[in-house]
Amino acid sequence: MADHKHQYAGRTHHVGGEWRPAVSGATREILDPADGRPFAVVAEGDEKDADLAVAAARDAFAGGQGAWPRTPVAERAALLRRVADLLVRDRDELGLLESRDAGKTVEEGRVDVDCVADAFRYFADLVAAEAPGRVVDAGTPDVHSVVVHEPVGVCALITPWNYPLLQASWKIAPALAAGNTFVIKPSEITPMTTVALLDLLAEAGLPAGVANLVTGPGHTVGARLAEHPDVDLVSFTGGLASGTKVAQAAAPGVKKVALELGGKNPNVVFADACATDDGFDTAVDQALNAAFIHSGQVCSAGARLIVEESVRERFVAELTRRAQKIRLGRGTADGVECGPLVSEQHRAKVEAYVASALQEGAVLRCGGKRPEPSDVRPESGYFYEPTVLDACHREMRVVREEVFGPVLTVETFRTEEEAIALANDTEYGLAGAVWSADASRARRVAARLRHGTVWINDFHPYLPQAEWGGFGKSGVGRELGPAGLAEYREAKHVYQNLAPKPVRWFAG
Repeated sequence: MADHKHQYAGRTHHVGGEWRPAVSGATREILDPADGRPFAVVAEGDEKDADLAVAAARDAFAGGQGAWPRTPVAERAALLRRVADLLVRDRDELGLLESRDAGKTVEEGRVDVDCVADAFRYFADLVAAEAPGRVVDAGTPDVHSVVVHEPVGVCALITPWNYPLLQASWKIAPALAAGNTFVIKPSEITPMTTVALLDLLAEAGLPAGVANLVTGPGHTVGARLAEHPDVDLVSFTGGLASGTKVAQAAAPGVKKVALELGGKNPNVVFADACATDDGFDTAVDQALNAAFIHSGQVCSAGARLIVEESVRERFVAELTRRAQKIRLGRGTADGVECGPLVSEQHRAKVEAYVASALQEGAVLRCGGKRPEPSDVRPESGYFYEPTVLDACHREMRVVREEVFGPVLTVETFRTEEEAIALANDTEYGLAGAVWSADASRARRVAARLRHGTVWINDFHPYLPQAEWGGFGKSGVGRELGPAGLAEYREAKHVYQNLAPKPVRWFAG
Protein backbone atom coordinates (compact mmCIF):
# COMPACT_ATOMS: atom_id res chain seq x y z
CA MET A 1 0.00 0.00 0.00
CA ALA A 2 2.99 2.34 0.32
CA ASP A 3 3.71 3.14 -3.35
CA HIS A 4 0.41 4.62 -4.46
CA LYS A 5 1.83 6.17 -7.64
CA HIS A 6 2.45 2.69 -9.02
CA GLN A 7 -0.09 0.57 -7.16
CA TYR A 8 -3.03 1.94 -9.15
CA ALA A 9 -1.10 3.97 -11.78
CA GLY A 10 -4.13 6.00 -12.76
CA ARG A 11 -6.47 2.98 -12.76
CA THR A 12 -8.75 4.02 -9.90
CA HIS A 13 -12.16 3.56 -11.49
CA HIS A 14 -13.70 0.40 -10.10
CA VAL A 15 -16.44 -0.63 -12.52
CA GLY A 16 -18.08 -4.05 -12.71
CA GLY A 17 -15.39 -5.56 -10.47
CA GLU A 18 -12.41 -4.25 -12.48
CA TRP A 19 -9.93 -1.41 -11.94
CA ARG A 20 -9.87 0.82 -15.00
CA PRO A 21 -8.41 4.10 -16.24
CA ALA A 22 -10.66 6.97 -17.25
CA VAL A 23 -12.26 6.67 -20.66
CA SER A 24 -10.39 9.80 -21.71
CA GLY A 25 -7.12 8.55 -20.24
CA ALA A 26 -6.89 11.67 -18.05
CA THR A 27 -5.19 11.46 -14.65
CA ARG A 28 -4.77 13.65 -11.58
CA GLU A 29 -1.91 13.84 -9.09
CA ILE A 30 -2.93 13.62 -5.43
CA LEU A 31 -0.92 16.00 -3.26
CA ASP A 32 0.23 15.51 0.32
CA PRO A 33 -0.98 18.72 2.02
CA ALA A 34 1.97 18.61 4.41
CA ASP A 35 4.43 19.44 1.63
CA GLY A 36 2.35 19.99 -1.51
CA ARG A 37 4.06 17.12 -3.31
CA PRO A 38 2.28 14.38 -5.30
CA PHE A 39 2.19 10.92 -3.75
CA ALA A 40 -0.42 9.18 -5.89
CA VAL A 41 -1.93 9.29 -9.37
CA VAL A 42 -5.62 8.61 -9.98
CA ALA A 43 -7.92 8.51 -12.97
CA GLU A 44 -9.70 11.78 -13.77
CA GLY A 45 -13.17 10.73 -14.78
CA ASP A 46 -16.03 12.53 -16.50
CA GLU A 47 -19.65 11.89 -17.49
CA LYS A 48 -18.76 8.86 -19.64
CA ASP A 49 -17.08 7.14 -16.70
CA ALA A 50 -20.08 7.89 -14.49
CA ASP A 51 -22.40 6.34 -17.08
CA LEU A 52 -20.36 3.14 -17.23
CA ALA A 53 -20.34 2.82 -13.44
CA VAL A 54 -24.09 3.38 -13.16
CA ALA A 55 -24.70 0.78 -15.86
CA ALA A 56 -22.61 -1.75 -13.93
CA ALA A 57 -24.48 -0.99 -10.71
CA ARG A 58 -27.84 -1.30 -12.48
CA ASP A 59 -26.90 -4.67 -14.00
CA ALA A 60 -25.79 -5.94 -10.59
CA PHE A 61 -29.01 -4.76 -8.98
CA ALA A 62 -31.28 -6.22 -11.65
CA GLY A 63 -29.55 -9.61 -11.80
CA GLY A 64 -31.18 -12.94 -11.10
CA GLN A 65 -31.90 -14.83 -7.92
CA GLY A 66 -28.31 -14.68 -6.73
CA ALA A 67 -28.01 -10.89 -7.11
CA TRP A 68 -27.07 -8.78 -4.09
CA PRO A 69 -30.59 -7.41 -3.42
CA ARG A 70 -31.83 -10.98 -3.07
CA THR A 71 -28.90 -12.23 -1.02
CA PRO A 72 -30.15 -13.41 2.40
CA VAL A 73 -29.79 -10.81 5.12
CA ALA A 74 -27.54 -13.10 7.18
CA GLU A 75 -25.08 -13.32 4.28
CA ARG A 76 -25.06 -9.56 3.76
CA ALA A 77 -24.41 -9.04 7.46
CA ALA A 78 -21.60 -11.60 7.43
CA LEU A 79 -19.89 -9.76 4.58
CA LEU A 80 -20.07 -6.44 6.44
CA ARG A 81 -18.43 -8.10 9.45
CA ARG A 82 -15.66 -9.46 7.22
CA VAL A 83 -15.05 -5.93 5.95
CA ALA A 84 -14.78 -4.70 9.54
CA ASP A 85 -12.19 -7.38 10.29
CA LEU A 86 -10.15 -6.40 7.23
CA LEU A 87 -10.24 -2.75 8.31
CA VAL A 88 -8.84 -3.73 11.71
CA ARG A 89 -6.16 -5.80 9.98
CA ASP A 90 -5.08 -2.85 7.82
CA ARG A 91 -5.59 -0.18 10.49
CA ASP A 92 -2.02 1.13 10.54
CA GLU A 93 -1.65 1.37 6.77
CA LEU A 94 -5.07 2.96 6.29
CA GLY A 95 -4.41 5.46 9.08
CA LEU A 96 -1.15 6.48 7.40
CA LEU A 97 -2.86 6.77 4.02
CA GLU A 98 -5.63 8.93 5.49
CA SER A 99 -2.97 11.17 7.02
CA ARG A 100 -1.16 11.66 3.73
CA ASP A 101 -4.43 12.12 1.84
CA ALA A 102 -6.22 14.58 4.14
CA GLY A 103 -3.38 16.00 6.27
CA LYS A 104 -4.66 14.83 9.65
CA THR A 105 -2.39 13.15 12.18
CA VAL A 106 -1.78 9.43 11.82
CA GLU A 107 -3.46 8.82 15.15
CA GLU A 108 -6.58 10.66 13.96
CA GLY A 109 -6.50 8.52 10.83
CA ARG A 110 -6.31 5.32 12.86
CA VAL A 111 -9.17 6.43 15.10
CA ASP A 112 -11.18 7.01 11.92
CA VAL A 113 -10.48 3.43 10.84
CA ASP A 114 -11.76 2.17 14.20
CA CYS A 115 -14.95 4.19 13.72
CA VAL A 116 -15.38 2.84 10.19
CA ALA A 117 -15.10 -0.74 11.45
CA ASP A 118 -17.69 0.07 14.14
CA ALA A 119 -20.09 1.39 11.50
CA PHE A 120 -19.84 -1.77 9.39
CA ARG A 121 -20.43 -3.94 12.46
CA TYR A 122 -23.35 -1.81 13.62
CA PHE A 123 -25.25 -2.05 10.34
CA ALA A 124 -24.49 -5.77 10.14
CA ASP A 125 -26.00 -6.29 13.58
CA LEU A 126 -28.95 -4.01 12.82
CA VAL A 127 -30.13 -5.85 9.71
CA ALA A 128 -29.39 -9.29 11.15
CA ALA A 129 -31.61 -8.66 14.18
CA GLU A 130 -34.60 -7.31 12.27
CA ALA A 131 -37.93 -9.07 11.87
CA PRO A 132 -38.70 -10.00 8.23
CA GLY A 133 -41.62 -7.57 8.14
CA ARG A 134 -44.20 -5.71 10.20
CA VAL A 135 -47.54 -7.49 10.38
CA VAL A 136 -50.47 -5.10 10.00
CA ASP A 137 -53.79 -5.98 11.65
CA ALA A 138 -56.37 -5.82 8.85
CA GLY A 139 -59.26 -6.53 11.20
CA THR A 140 -60.08 -9.94 9.73
CA PRO A 141 -58.42 -13.37 9.82
CA ASP A 142 -59.01 -13.64 6.07
CA VAL A 143 -56.25 -11.15 5.30
CA HIS A 144 -52.52 -11.38 5.82
CA SER A 145 -51.02 -7.89 5.66
CA VAL A 146 -47.34 -7.10 6.09
CA VAL A 147 -45.03 -4.14 5.48
CA VAL A 148 -41.58 -5.14 4.21
CA HIS A 149 -38.52 -3.07 3.36
CA GLU A 150 -36.66 -3.39 0.09
CA PRO A 151 -33.51 -1.74 -1.26
CA VAL A 152 -33.93 1.57 -3.08
CA GLY A 153 -31.83 0.45 -6.03
CA VAL A 154 -28.74 2.14 -7.46
CA CYS A 155 -27.27 4.67 -5.05
CA ALA A 156 -24.95 7.55 -5.93
CA LEU A 157 -22.71 8.30 -2.95
CA ILE A 158 -20.76 11.57 -3.02
CA THR A 159 -18.33 12.17 -0.17
CA PRO A 160 -16.19 15.10 1.09
CA TRP A 161 -12.46 15.61 1.47
CA ASN A 162 -12.19 16.06 5.24
CA TYR A 163 -13.14 12.54 6.45
CA PRO A 164 -12.83 10.47 3.26
CA LEU A 165 -12.93 6.97 4.73
CA LEU A 166 -15.37 7.71 7.54
CA GLN A 167 -17.92 9.47 5.35
CA ALA A 168 -17.67 6.74 2.74
CA SER A 169 -18.43 4.09 5.37
CA TRP A 170 -21.46 5.97 6.71
CA LYS A 171 -22.99 5.58 3.25
CA ILE A 172 -21.56 2.29 1.99
CA ALA A 173 -22.34 0.20 5.09
CA PRO A 174 -26.10 0.95 5.24
CA ALA A 175 -26.42 0.87 1.45
CA LEU A 176 -24.98 -2.66 1.34
CA ALA A 177 -26.85 -3.78 4.45
CA ALA A 178 -30.12 -2.80 2.78
CA GLY A 179 -29.22 -4.69 -0.42
CA ASN A 180 -28.41 -1.80 -2.76
CA THR A 181 -25.73 -1.42 -5.38
CA PHE A 182 -23.82 1.86 -5.62
CA VAL A 183 -21.42 4.20 -7.35
CA ILE A 184 -19.26 6.26 -5.02
CA LYS A 185 -17.48 9.46 -5.98
CA PRO A 186 -14.96 10.50 -3.35
CA SER A 187 -13.55 14.01 -3.28
CA GLU A 188 -11.14 14.44 -6.17
CA ILE A 189 -8.45 15.71 -3.79
CA THR A 190 -8.65 12.96 -1.12
CA PRO A 191 -9.76 9.73 -2.82
CA MET A 192 -7.11 7.24 -1.74
CA THR A 193 -8.65 5.57 1.33
CA THR A 194 -11.93 5.14 -0.52
CA VAL A 195 -10.03 3.43 -3.31
CA ALA A 196 -8.42 1.17 -0.69
CA LEU A 197 -11.85 0.41 0.83
CA LEU A 198 -13.14 -0.84 -2.54
CA ASP A 199 -10.28 -3.32 -2.57
CA LEU A 200 -11.33 -4.56 0.88
CA LEU A 201 -14.95 -4.95 -0.22
CA ALA A 202 -13.80 -7.17 -3.08
CA GLU A 203 -11.52 -9.15 -0.76
CA ALA A 204 -14.46 -9.71 1.59
CA GLY A 205 -16.39 -11.33 -1.27
CA LEU A 206 -18.74 -8.62 -2.50
CA PRO A 207 -19.99 -9.62 -5.96
CA ALA A 208 -18.67 -7.71 -8.96
CA GLY A 209 -20.71 -4.65 -9.92
CA VAL A 210 -22.27 -4.10 -6.51
CA ALA A 211 -19.64 -1.53 -5.51
CA ASN A 212 -18.38 0.91 -8.15
CA LEU A 213 -16.10 3.92 -7.84
CA VAL A 214 -15.33 6.85 -10.13
CA THR A 215 -12.72 9.46 -9.25
CA GLY A 216 -13.14 12.92 -10.72
CA PRO A 217 -14.54 16.42 -10.18
CA GLY A 218 -17.94 17.24 -8.78
CA HIS A 219 -19.00 19.38 -11.73
CA THR A 220 -18.66 16.43 -14.12
CA VAL A 221 -18.84 13.09 -12.31
CA GLY A 222 -20.89 14.28 -9.34
CA ALA A 223 -23.32 16.26 -11.46
CA ARG A 224 -23.89 13.32 -13.81
CA LEU A 225 -24.51 10.91 -10.95
CA ALA A 226 -27.04 13.30 -9.39
CA GLU A 227 -29.05 13.66 -12.60
CA HIS A 228 -28.63 10.13 -14.00
CA PRO A 229 -32.00 8.51 -14.80
CA ASP A 230 -30.79 5.08 -13.60
CA VAL A 231 -29.80 6.38 -10.15
CA ASP A 232 -32.51 5.92 -7.51
CA LEU A 233 -30.92 7.71 -4.55
CA VAL A 234 -28.28 10.39 -4.10
CA SER A 235 -26.49 10.75 -0.78
CA PHE A 236 -24.20 13.78 -0.61
CA THR A 237 -21.98 15.17 2.13
CA GLY A 238 -20.29 18.50 1.52
CA GLY A 239 -20.85 22.24 1.30
CA LEU A 240 -24.17 24.04 1.10
CA ALA A 241 -23.65 25.43 -2.42
CA SER A 242 -22.70 22.04 -3.87
CA GLY A 243 -25.49 20.30 -1.97
CA THR A 244 -28.04 22.71 -3.41
CA LYS A 245 -26.83 21.88 -6.93
CA VAL A 246 -27.09 18.15 -6.19
CA ALA A 247 -30.68 18.56 -5.01
CA GLN A 248 -31.57 20.59 -8.09
CA ALA A 249 -30.01 18.01 -10.42
CA ALA A 250 -31.83 15.14 -8.69
CA ALA A 251 -35.22 16.85 -8.56
CA PRO A 252 -36.42 16.17 -12.14
CA GLY A 253 -35.94 12.44 -11.56
CA VAL A 254 -37.78 12.62 -8.21
CA LYS A 255 -34.96 10.64 -6.61
CA LYS A 256 -34.52 10.07 -2.93
CA VAL A 257 -31.96 12.60 -1.69
CA ALA A 258 -29.99 12.75 1.55
CA LEU A 259 -27.83 15.82 2.20
CA GLU A 260 -25.40 16.53 5.03
CA LEU A 261 -24.23 20.07 4.42
CA GLY A 262 -22.16 21.16 7.38
CA GLY A 263 -22.78 23.59 10.18
CA LYS A 264 -21.80 26.62 12.19
CA ASN A 265 -21.82 24.98 15.56
CA PRO A 266 -22.17 26.73 18.93
CA ASN A 267 -20.29 25.70 22.06
CA VAL A 268 -22.14 27.37 24.95
CA VAL A 269 -20.25 27.67 28.23
CA PHE A 270 -22.05 28.79 31.40
CA ALA A 271 -20.03 30.26 34.26
CA ASP A 272 -21.06 27.48 36.66
CA ALA A 273 -19.21 24.96 34.45
CA CYS A 274 -16.01 26.82 35.39
CA ALA A 275 -16.69 27.17 39.13
CA THR A 276 -14.08 24.55 40.04
CA ASP A 277 -10.53 24.20 38.75
CA ASP A 278 -11.35 20.81 37.25
CA GLY A 279 -14.48 22.12 35.60
CA PHE A 280 -12.64 25.11 34.14
CA ASP A 281 -9.79 22.94 32.87
CA THR A 282 -12.19 20.49 31.21
CA ALA A 283 -14.30 23.18 29.55
CA VAL A 284 -11.22 24.91 28.12
CA ASP A 285 -9.71 21.62 26.98
CA GLN A 286 -12.93 20.63 25.21
CA ALA A 287 -13.26 24.06 23.60
CA LEU A 288 -9.83 23.47 22.04
CA ASN A 289 -10.89 20.00 20.86
CA ALA A 290 -14.15 21.38 19.51
CA ALA A 291 -12.44 24.01 17.36
CA PHE A 292 -9.05 22.64 16.37
CA ILE A 293 -9.27 18.85 15.85
CA HIS A 294 -8.20 18.18 12.23
CA SER A 295 -7.38 21.90 11.93
CA GLY A 296 -11.07 22.73 12.28
CA GLN A 297 -11.92 20.94 9.03
CA VAL A 298 -14.88 19.20 10.64
CA CYS A 299 -18.53 19.75 9.79
CA SER A 300 -19.44 19.63 13.49
CA ALA A 301 -16.52 21.77 14.71
CA GLY A 302 -17.37 23.99 17.67
CA ALA A 303 -16.20 27.08 15.82
CA ARG A 304 -18.46 29.44 17.79
CA LEU A 305 -17.52 29.76 21.46
CA ILE A 306 -20.43 31.42 23.29
CA VAL A 307 -19.25 32.02 26.85
CA GLU A 308 -20.92 33.69 29.82
CA GLU A 309 -19.59 37.21 30.22
CA SER A 310 -18.52 36.84 33.86
CA VAL A 311 -15.89 34.20 32.97
CA ARG A 312 -15.09 35.35 29.46
CA GLU A 313 -11.73 37.02 30.05
CA ARG A 314 -10.31 34.22 32.17
CA PHE A 315 -11.63 31.57 29.81
CA VAL A 316 -10.40 33.18 26.60
CA ALA A 317 -7.00 33.99 28.09
CA GLU A 318 -6.39 30.37 29.05
CA LEU A 319 -7.81 29.10 25.78
CA THR A 320 -5.46 31.40 23.88
CA ARG A 321 -2.46 30.32 25.94
CA ARG A 322 -3.11 26.66 25.16
CA ALA A 323 -3.95 27.27 21.49
CA GLN A 324 -0.53 28.87 21.02
CA LYS A 325 1.10 25.66 22.30
CA ILE A 326 -0.62 23.32 19.82
CA ARG A 327 2.11 21.41 17.97
CA LEU A 328 1.47 22.01 14.28
CA GLY A 329 3.14 19.93 11.59
CA ARG A 330 3.15 16.96 9.25
CA GLY A 331 0.61 14.42 10.47
CA THR A 332 3.09 11.56 10.21
CA ALA A 333 5.64 13.23 12.52
CA ASP A 334 5.95 12.24 16.18
CA GLY A 335 4.44 14.67 18.66
CA VAL A 336 2.39 16.61 16.12
CA GLU A 337 -1.12 17.44 17.36
CA CYS A 338 -2.57 19.27 14.36
CA GLY A 339 -1.88 18.92 10.64
CA PRO A 340 -2.12 21.23 7.62
CA LEU A 341 -5.17 22.43 5.75
CA VAL A 342 -6.14 20.29 2.79
CA SER A 343 -5.02 22.57 -0.04
CA GLU A 344 -3.50 25.92 -0.94
CA GLN A 345 -6.89 27.09 -2.19
CA HIS A 346 -8.58 26.20 1.06
CA ARG A 347 -5.91 27.95 3.14
CA ALA A 348 -6.43 31.10 1.06
CA LYS A 349 -10.16 30.89 1.81
CA VAL A 350 -9.48 30.64 5.57
CA GLU A 351 -7.06 33.56 5.41
CA ALA A 352 -9.71 35.66 3.67
CA TYR A 353 -12.22 34.95 6.43
CA VAL A 354 -9.77 36.01 9.13
CA ALA A 355 -8.91 39.20 7.23
CA SER A 356 -12.60 40.09 6.89
CA ALA A 357 -13.16 39.46 10.61
CA LEU A 358 -10.37 41.84 11.57
CA GLN A 359 -11.76 44.48 9.21
CA GLU A 360 -15.15 44.08 10.90
CA GLY A 361 -13.71 44.65 14.37
CA ALA A 362 -12.73 41.24 15.71
CA VAL A 363 -9.77 41.15 18.11
CA LEU A 364 -7.01 38.68 17.22
CA ARG A 365 -5.94 36.84 20.36
CA CYS A 366 -3.59 34.37 18.63
CA GLY A 367 -2.81 32.83 15.25
CA GLY A 368 -4.06 34.51 12.14
CA LYS A 369 -1.01 33.63 10.06
CA ARG A 370 1.08 30.89 8.53
CA PRO A 371 3.58 29.38 10.97
CA GLU A 372 7.32 29.53 10.53
CA PRO A 373 8.67 26.52 8.60
CA SER A 374 10.43 23.79 10.57
CA ASP A 375 11.58 20.21 10.19
CA VAL A 376 7.97 19.03 10.66
CA ARG A 377 6.39 22.00 8.80
CA PRO A 378 7.76 22.23 5.26
CA GLU A 379 7.38 25.69 3.80
CA SER A 380 5.51 24.17 0.87
CA GLY A 381 2.86 22.67 3.19
CA TYR A 382 -0.56 24.25 3.71
CA PHE A 383 -0.23 25.12 7.40
CA TYR A 384 -2.17 27.78 9.30
CA GLU A 385 -1.94 28.61 12.97
CA PRO A 386 -4.84 27.91 15.36
CA THR A 387 -6.62 31.25 15.53
CA VAL A 388 -8.79 32.81 18.25
CA LEU A 389 -10.91 35.84 17.34
CA ASP A 390 -12.42 37.72 20.29
CA ALA A 391 -15.14 40.38 20.46
CA CYS A 392 -17.14 38.80 17.64
CA HIS A 393 -20.79 39.38 16.81
CA ARG A 394 -23.43 37.86 14.53
CA GLU A 395 -23.04 40.45 11.76
CA MET A 396 -19.54 39.19 10.96
CA ARG A 397 -19.09 36.82 8.02
CA VAL A 398 -16.70 34.71 10.08
CA VAL A 399 -19.50 34.07 12.58
CA ARG A 400 -22.27 33.45 10.04
CA GLU A 401 -20.47 31.36 7.43
CA GLU A 402 -18.69 28.02 7.65
CA VAL A 403 -14.94 28.73 7.65
CA PHE A 404 -13.90 25.08 7.90
CA GLY A 405 -10.50 25.89 9.33
CA PRO A 406 -8.68 26.38 12.67
CA VAL A 407 -10.58 29.57 13.51
CA LEU A 408 -12.54 30.03 16.75
CA THR A 409 -14.81 33.04 17.26
CA VAL A 410 -15.81 34.26 20.73
CA GLU A 411 -19.23 35.70 21.61
CA THR A 412 -20.61 36.41 25.09
CA PHE A 413 -23.95 36.30 26.86
CA ARG A 414 -25.41 37.30 30.23
CA THR A 415 -28.64 35.28 30.51
CA GLU A 416 -29.81 31.81 29.60
CA GLU A 417 -32.28 33.21 27.08
CA GLU A 418 -29.53 35.19 25.39
CA ALA A 419 -27.32 32.11 25.21
CA ILE A 420 -30.08 30.09 23.52
CA ALA A 421 -30.86 32.90 21.10
CA LEU A 422 -27.20 33.21 20.06
CA ALA A 423 -26.77 29.44 19.69
CA ASN A 424 -29.84 29.18 17.45
CA ASP A 425 -29.06 32.31 15.43
CA THR A 426 -27.68 30.45 12.43
CA GLU A 427 -29.07 29.12 9.17
CA TYR A 428 -27.39 25.81 9.98
CA GLY A 429 -28.32 23.31 12.66
CA LEU A 430 -25.92 20.38 12.68
CA ALA A 431 -24.49 20.20 16.19
CA GLY A 432 -23.87 22.16 19.37
CA ALA A 433 -22.93 21.81 23.01
CA VAL A 434 -23.85 23.25 26.37
CA TRP A 435 -21.58 23.30 29.41
CA SER A 436 -23.11 23.68 32.87
CA ALA A 437 -22.77 22.19 36.34
CA ASP A 438 -26.54 22.59 36.70
CA ALA A 439 -27.99 19.43 35.16
CA SER A 440 -31.49 20.89 34.92
CA ARG A 441 -30.25 23.98 33.13
CA ALA A 442 -28.11 21.90 30.76
CA ARG A 443 -31.03 19.68 29.76
CA ARG A 444 -33.35 22.70 29.49
CA VAL A 445 -30.98 24.50 27.13
CA ALA A 446 -30.25 21.34 25.14
CA ALA A 447 -33.97 20.85 24.58
CA ARG A 448 -34.24 24.29 23.00
CA LEU A 449 -31.21 24.11 20.72
CA ARG A 450 -32.23 23.59 17.09
CA HIS A 451 -29.40 21.26 16.16
CA GLY A 452 -29.34 17.61 15.12
CA THR A 453 -26.81 16.59 17.79
CA VAL A 454 -26.46 18.33 21.15
CA TRP A 455 -23.74 17.41 23.62
CA ILE A 456 -23.95 18.22 27.31
CA ASN A 457 -20.56 18.71 28.97
CA ASP A 458 -18.77 17.14 26.01
CA PHE A 459 -18.00 17.79 22.35
CA HIS A 460 -17.58 15.65 19.21
CA PRO A 461 -18.40 12.05 20.26
CA TYR A 462 -20.89 10.19 18.12
CA LEU A 463 -22.33 6.70 18.19
CA PRO A 464 -23.06 4.61 15.09
CA GLN A 465 -26.38 3.63 16.63
CA ALA A 466 -27.50 7.27 16.99
CA GLU A 467 -28.72 9.30 14.02
CA TRP A 468 -26.48 12.05 12.62
CA GLY A 469 -27.77 14.98 10.60
CA GLY A 470 -28.97 18.53 10.95
CA PHE A 471 -31.78 21.04 10.99
CA GLY A 472 -32.16 23.95 8.56
CA LYS A 473 -29.49 24.30 5.90
CA SER A 474 -27.41 21.55 7.48
CA GLY A 475 -29.33 19.20 5.24
CA VAL A 476 -32.09 16.64 4.94
CA GLY A 477 -32.16 13.01 6.01
CA ARG A 478 -29.98 11.21 8.52
CA GLU A 479 -26.92 9.00 8.57
CA LEU A 480 -26.21 6.29 11.15
CA GLY A 481 -28.77 4.75 13.46
CA PRO A 482 -31.98 3.04 12.28
CA ALA A 483 -32.91 6.15 10.28
CA GLY A 484 -29.57 5.91 8.45
CA LEU A 485 -30.54 2.45 7.26
CA ALA A 486 -34.06 3.59 6.38
CA GLU A 487 -32.62 6.16 3.94
CA TYR A 488 -31.55 3.25 1.72
CA ARG A 489 -34.89 1.44 1.74
CA GLU A 490 -38.38 1.59 0.32
CA ALA A 491 -41.37 0.40 2.33
CA LYS A 492 -43.73 -2.01 0.55
CA HIS A 493 -47.16 -3.09 1.80
CA VAL A 494 -48.11 -6.65 0.78
CA TYR A 495 -51.84 -7.37 1.31
CA GLN A 496 -52.91 -10.99 0.81
CA ASN A 497 -56.57 -11.96 0.74
CA LEU A 498 -56.72 -15.51 2.09
CA ALA A 499 -60.40 -16.01 1.18
CA PRO A 500 -61.08 -14.13 -2.06
CA LYS A 501 -64.69 -13.78 -3.24
CA PRO A 502 -66.60 -11.51 -5.60
CA VAL A 503 -67.23 -7.95 -4.45
CA ARG A 504 -70.38 -7.46 -6.58
CA TRP A 505 -69.85 -3.72 -6.73
CA PHE A 506 -71.14 -3.72 -10.30
CA ALA A 507 -74.50 -5.34 -10.89
CA GLY A 508 -73.75 -6.75 -14.35
